Amino acid sequence: MDKMNHSSAEAEAETIEPLRYLSKEEAAAIETELLRDYRFGQQQLIEIWGQACATAITKAYPLATLAKKQPTVLVICGPDQNGSIGLVCARYLRMFEYEPTIYHPKRSSQSLHQDFTVQCEKMDIPFLSYLPTEVQLINDAYNLVIDAMLGPEADHGNIKEPYSGILVTLKQIKTPIVSVDVPSGWDVEEPSQDGISPDVLISLTAPKKCAMRFSGKHFLAGRFLPYDIQKKYELNLPDYPGTDCLIEL
Repeated sequence: MDKMNHSSAEAEAETIEPLRYLSKEEAAAIETELLRDYRFGQQQLIEIWGQACATAITKAYPLATLAKKQPTVLVICGPDQNGSIGLVCARYLRMFEYEPTIYHPKRSSQSLHQDFTVQCEKMDIPFLSYLPTEVQLINDAYNLVIDAMLGPEADHGNIKEPYSGILVTLKQIKTPIVSVDVPSGWDVEEPSQDGISPDVLISLTAPKKCAMRFSGKHFLAGRFLPYDIQKKYELNLPDYPGTDCLIEL
């Protein structure tokens, strides 16, 4: 009997399909379907992702475990969607009693992006006018750096200032880095050999191919995804625990 149970358990284990890692095109196609066919709003998706990112940060770095007396976090935001997610993440971190500061060197003219910026300003979250190039100043001031600069849509082979300069600084800091969806400067399709090395990666919707050999803490925030999309793209998402909106992979 034991043998039979053992073999049936083995057979069951063999039928579990591996988690699917997305290409740049697949990630873009899923987002287009969510917006066009499933009538998700862009603001709605950014809010879901930003809150999930903040929640992942609280799990990876609980307040009680932070090294510094003040729970300071630096959130670096880019001009596109990842930057908006970073702004929402900062707002939730503030509500979770962290002390975020935002560095947002190139603000988008999109009204949606501006709305998220105003929400942060109204919560008295400070914005830096420049990023110190003196690495030790960042190490001394912040427990964590959140990389919400360049998302999957960015051209990793053509990174312009100020982001190329920021990446040089981030490669030198000792402060742990948390990257949103795709570490800035990485190719979506493959892991970076000489880019930044985040300690934590938060994949949104489904992990991208570049995360296949990521060795740090890896969270996935994709529980909102309709079942038909999961099936169509054969995502094989894991079972999320309880009512959690994210899972550590």
